[in-house]
Amino acid sequence: MAKRGDRKLQILQTLAEMLEAPAAEKITTAALAARLDVSEAALYRHFASKAQMFEGLIEFIEETLFGLINKITGEEKNGLKQLEAITAMLLGFAQKNRGMTRVLIGDALVHENERLQLRINQLHDRVEATLKQALRFAASQNELPAAPDPSARANLIMSYITGRWHQFAKSGFRRDPMQFWNEQWRSLLAY
Repeated sequence: MAKRGDRKLQILQTLAEMLEAPAAEKITTAALAARLDVSEAALYRHFASKAQMFEGLIEFIEETLFGLINKITGEEKNGLKQLEAITAMLLGFAQKNRGMTRVLIGDALVHENERLQLRINQLHDRVEATLKQALRFAASQNELPAAPDPSARANLIMSYITGRWHQFAKSGFRRDPMQFWNEQWRSLLAY
């Protein structure tokens, strides 16, 4: 018999896999249970609600993204390279985690509890704050001209990232979020 933690992880992995389907259909607990070959009651032994399952996915995304961001900022001492590495990592994360991309853009959360979308919005705000911090760091190292307000540039980069995530998900995962990366990155940095 699978351990409780193993079954929870299996449920979350299956939910993420179901979100990888290009057709943006609402995922029901009945469909999830059928995919796992368990009863809906078995799902509810591990999660109190479907919203809690999505919270588990969001928690995984947060832990992964901010773990990688902390690794980048801890290892890279050049502010501009930090900014580039964080942006590329966020695009690459989407490329490797299709179902999670649908959560990141809120597409998978449309018919779910509104607190889930609020949590994703907070995640976006935290990422944008991280980008702003990297921009300030790059300016302090004279790698970029000091902008009067790095918030505008951080918002532009975050808008670029979320736009690439949207294109990727809405294209049925055919539009690679890393396409045109080198050319577009230079444009994002132009003053």
